[in-house]
Amino acid sequence: MRIPSLSGIRRSIAPAWSILLGITLVTANTATCMAAQPAEETQSDAKPGESKEAVATLAGGCFWCTEAVYERMEGIEDVVSGYIGGTVPNPTYEQVCSKLTGHAEAVEITYDPSVVTYEEILEVFFKTHDPTTLNRQGADAGPQYRSSIFYHDEEQKKIAEKYIEKLNQSGEYNRKIVTLLEKATTFYPAEEYHQDYFRRNPNAGYCKYVVQNKVRKFNREFGDKIKKDLK
Repeated sequence: MRIPSLSGIRRSIAPAWSILLGITLVTANTATCMAAQPAEETQSDAKPGESKEAVATLAGGCFWCTEAVYERMEGIEDVVSGYIGGTVPNPTYEQVCSKLTGHAEAVEITYDPSVVTYEEILEVFFKTHDPTTLNRQGADAGPQYRSSIFYHDEEQKKIAEKYIEKLNQSGEYNRKIVTLLEKATTFYPAEEYHQDYFRRNPNAGYCKYVVQNKVRKFNREFGDKIKKDLK
């Protein structure tokens, strides 16, 4: 049986669910839409052992995939899908998909550094997407799907640089890691229908063909990091 284009499935799913949720999407012929409000920028200077909340912002392709993975991870308190790294305020999904705004689909992760470290979060990040393809993850192509770490402070930047160097030297990948390191700018939460997408729509085509495989890989590679209530 021929499997339909995954990017086509994803594009067709989103408008249908937006209608069900009462959300009006902006199309190429529509000039207005409901704009998401920017999230407050949060710097993370917490050290392991402290209970202070910290924030990590990562882009590794479709944010439905990245969100679904981190929602299962012990120590993660919240995961929000959204847009970051662009030049247009309050971008919509359709604007980001146009590849003209400069934004990446990303997730903003709030975590407890006394339970999980930033390096452990990066370990999951690199294991659950391809960091050797800059603007492509599978059938999803374009700068909005870029592999990027949006660091919130110099400590996060140093940890990420060191981790990438370690991976490049390990020989784990056949090609050099091309993941970008970008200073975190304003993070704009995506439209409501994008949030918790896999949990809400496990039988949607893109979820069955793509997201589910990412979740399975996390379960397989990081069984010790799964939240107790999800085991």
